[in-house]
Amino acid sequence: MSPSKPKTKAPNHLTAATQRWWEGVASEYELESHHLKLLTAAAESWDRGQEAREILAAEGLCTTDRFGQRRAHPAAAIERDAKGLFARLVRELGLDVDGPGENRPPRIGGHRY
Repeated sequence: MSPSKPKTKAPNHLTAATQRWWEGVASEYELESHHLKLLTAAAESWDRGQEAREILAAEGLCTTDRFGQRRAHPAAAIERDAKGLFARLVRELGLDVDGPGENRPPRIGGHRY
C-alpha cells in the first residue's frame, strides 16, 4: 500500500464551494507547484465570474449611462472574460480532456474543394 498524498489546502480567499473544488482537483491529480498556480487562477476566475453573475442578477444585464442610453452592464464583460479564462486554464491543466481530438464535435459542413 502506497503512502497517502498529503492534503493540499486551497487558498483562503476562494469561496467555500470553490475551495472544495480546488482541493478535490488537487487531491485527484498529480500537480506540480506551477499547476497549483494555474489551478488557483482557474478558481479565482470562477469566483470572479460568479460574483459578476450575482451583480447581473441584482442589477440587470443593461444599465443606463449618463446620457440616458442603454448599455451592457460592465459585469457582463467581467462574467464573459472570467468564463473564458476559466475554460482555458482548465484545458491547460488537462482536467477534462481524454486525449487530443477526442472531445471535439464532428466537423459540420463547409466547402470541399
